[in-house]
Amino acid sequence: MPKKTIDNPNPLRTPIISVLGHVDHGKTTLLDSIRGSSMTDAEAGAITQHIGITTVPIDIISHLAGSLVSSKDLELPGLLFIDTPGHQLFTTLRSRGGSLADIAILVVDINDGFQPQTKEALNILRNSKTPFIVCANKIDTIPGWNSNQSSVSVTSYNSQPERVRSAMDQKFYQLVGDLSTFGFTSDYYWKVSDFSKTLGIIPTSARTQEGIPDLLAVLMGLAQKYMRDSISVDITGPGKGMVLEVKEERGLGTVIDAILYDGSLSEDDQMVVGGIDGPISTKVRALFSLLPLSESNSTSLFTRTSNVTAASGIRIAASNLSNVLVGSPLRSAQDADLDSILLEIESELEKAKINTQDSGVIIRADTLGSLEALSKALSDIEVPLMRASVGDIAPRDISLASTTNEKQHRVILGFNVNLIEDAGRNAREKDVKILTNDVIYHLLEEYESYTEELSSHRRKNLFDKLTRPAHFQILENHIFRQSNPAIVGVEILSGTLQKNAPVAIPLQDDFKRIGFIKDIHYQGESVSQAQMGDQVSISLDGPTVGRQIDEKSELWVDIHEKHVKALEDTFYNDLRNDECEALSFFAQRKRIKDPFWGK
Repeated sequence: MPKKTIDNPNPLRTPIISVLGHVDHGKTTLLDSIRGSSMTDAEAGAITQHIGITTVPIDIISHLAGSLVSSKDLELPGLLFIDTPGHQLFTTLRSRGGSLADIAILVVDINDGFQPQTKEALNILRNSKTPFIVCANKIDTIPGWNSNQSSVSVTSYNSQPERVRSAMDQKFYQLVGDLSTFGFTSDYYWKVSDFSKTLGIIPTSARTQEGIPDLLAVLMGLAQKYMRDSISVDITGPGKGMVLEVKEERGLGTVIDAILYDGSLSEDDQMVVGGIDGPISTKVRALFSLLPLSESNSTSLFTRTSNVTAASGIRIAASNLSNVLVGSPLRSAQDADLDSILLEIESELEKAKINTQDSGVIIRADTLGSLEALSKALSDIEVPLMRASVGDIAPRDISLASTTNEKQHRVILGFNVNLIEDAGRNAREKDVKILTNDVIYHLLEEYESYTEELSSHRRKNLFDKLTRPAHFQILENHIFRQSNPAIVGVEILSGTLQKNAPVAIPLQDDFKRIGFIKDIHYQGESVSQAQMGDQVSISLDGPTVGRQIDEKSELWVDIHEKHVKALEDTFYNDLRNDECEALSFFAQRKRIKDPFWGK
C-alpha cells in the first residue's frame, strides 16, 4: 500500500527521554509531579514494574517552566518520557530504554547517593552514548529544608539558611565526586556554561515540585541546541519503533505498546516485529496513539487514529502478536523491502533469546518483558532455566518441575500470575515449590531465601552426621561394671561426647581404638550427647576395666579421617572453642606418622 501523505511534517520530532536510577529514588514520582498523577501508588510495592510512556505537550512544558523559557524559543512539539523500571533486574529493558532515548535523566536520592543501580545506569548510558542530566532528588528531606512549592531550584537553594545550604553542598559534591570516578565533570546546572563538557545536576523534589521548571527548561534547551540532527527525521518515511509491552486488551485481543521514533505508521500498513520464534509479518488492524498529557485521563490513555508520526507512543492491534518479544524492533514494510526487513529483525532477535537447559527452574510471567527481565536475573546468579513462558502456572508446569533432581531447582517462579486448576495441590503432592510475587526483585529475594534455607538444612543434616571431637576422663571410684559393656562415670574435659562414637586411648604417636559409646546417662536419663563440664555415666562396648582402661584413664573420641577433614574445612566455625581444641590435639597426634592425614 502506498504511504499516506502527511501535511506539514515537522522537521523536529518529539525528543525521547529515558528516566533511570536506583529503586525508590523517585523516578516515577518525579514524572508524577509533571503529569499530576499518582501512578506510583498503583504500582506493586511502589516500584515501577513495566515501562510506561508519558507525552508532555509543549503548552504544558511552557506553563510548568514559566519564566525559564520563552514560548517563541520552543521549536519542539513536546517531550516523550519513558519511565524505566529501577531495579537491577531490568537491565535489559533499561538498556534498551537508554539506547532508544535521545537524552536521559539519571535520578539520584541526594541522601542515599550512588547505589548499585545508579552505577549500573551510568554504565548503560555511557555504553549507549546517551546524553543525560542528573536529578539530585529529595532535597526537601535535607534537615531544616524550607520547601518552596514548584519553585526554581536555584531560587529555592538561595532561600535556605546557610547551615542548610552547607548540608546540601556536602551531599551534592559527594555526587560530583562519585560522577568523577566514572569520568564525568559535573556541577550545579546553573554554574555550567557548556553542557557538552560539563554534566548539569539539577536539585529537585518530586514531592514539592521544586526544580521541575528547571528540569523541563534544561531538557528543552539541550534537545534544541545539541540534538537537532538526531531529532530531525523524515516523518513521511517508513515507521521505525521498538516494542515496549505485549498485553491482552478487551475487544482487541493481543496488542503491543511501542515507541515510534522515526517515520510514520498507518492502519493497514504491513509491519514486521520480532517474535519468540522469529520475525512476525502482519498487517496493522487498528492503530492508537498515546494521548498527550493535556488530553489523557485515568480511563483513556490512547485514541484510535489512522496515522501516527514520530516520536509517539502507540498501541497496535494485529493478528499473530501473542509471541512478540518485548524490546524487539518494529518496522513498517512495503512489499519491495519486506525480505530485507525480515532479515534485519531476525539478526536482532539472535541477541534477545532466552536460553533454557534440560534441567533448572521454571518461570512464568505476565508479559514477555517481565519474563525476559526475570530470566536475565536468574542468569546473573547462575540459576539454570528449564522453561520460560507467559501465562498462569498450570499443572503441566508442576509435572515438568518434578522431573528435576536438584531440590533447589524444583521450583516455579511466577511474576504477577495465578495458579490454575489443581496446580497448588499437585505441587504439594510432587514436592515442587511455587513462589509468586508482583514485584520481581521481591520474587528473587524469596527464591534466594528458599535456597539458603535448603542449604542451611542440608548443612545441618551433614553436620549432625559427623562425629564430634571429645576428650573425657574416667572418674575415681566410679566403676559400675567392668565389661560387656563396661559402665563407668566420666567427666567431659573438652568437646562433645556423642552416643555411638568410637573411643580410643592415646599412644605416644597415635591413638588406639578400644570400643564404642553404647549409651550415655545424665541424672538417671539416657541422653544423646554430653558437653564439656558434664559428669555422666557411659556404657563402653569393647574394653574391660583393669585391662584397656582404668580409673582416671583419659579417653578420646576416635574420629574418622573424612570427618576430621569435613570439620576442619567446612564446619570449623560451627564448633565451640573447646571442640576446636580437642579436634586440634587429636589431628596433630594422628599426623605425627602421616602429616597429610585428614587433609
